[in-house]
Amino acid sequence: MGEMSEAGERLLETAIELFYTEGIGAVGVDTLVERAGVSKPTLYAQFGSKAGLVAAVLDRRRKRRQRAITAFLEELDADPKEKLLSVFEWMARDQSLVGSRGCPFVNAAVELPDPAHPARVVIAEHKDWLRSTLAELSAEAGLADPEELGNALLLLIDGAHARVLVMGDHHEMSRTRATADRLIHAS
Repeated sequence: MGEMSEAGERLLETAIELFYTEGIGAVGVDTLVERAGVSKPTLYAQFGSKAGLVAAVLDRRRKRRQRAITAFLEELDADPKEKLLSVFEWMARDQSLVGSRGCPFVNAAVELPDPAHPARVVIAEHKDWLRSTLAELSAEAGLADPEELGNALLLLIDGAHARVLVMGDHHEMSRTRATADRLIHAS
């Protein structure tokens, strides 16, 4: 994909909002282009298809989220174990925002069962990055088996996000931090 036009950018930002708030399958191409104030040919010229737009939406979200988490961790003045736990605090703040429906990547994966869908690659890359980040923080904290701990902590995070989607529980990540704390201190 080359340089994105202003209309393509409007479409992308509109899709970021609508896919998260209403669901990928529930938002048709007609709604997207109407709400963004662009034409259908713009969607196809900029993204190739709705699937390409979905992948671009998740890639934009992935980049934003990774930059935000990285910046948060870099600014944090804490010992390595507290830094690891602070990831849960960051997620809890994100999860408590009005309109939160949990993790946009997990939500999208549920809607996109085809493993060949281009967005599934973006979802896997983001989850692998987060698992890797948690494992690196675990290693910095000197914890036993940091790779396994990174996997376990990601499972806790994904479970807390699922509770938002399924139960509307916007405080689960805060409670999950306590579980992560016990798991970290047992390592």
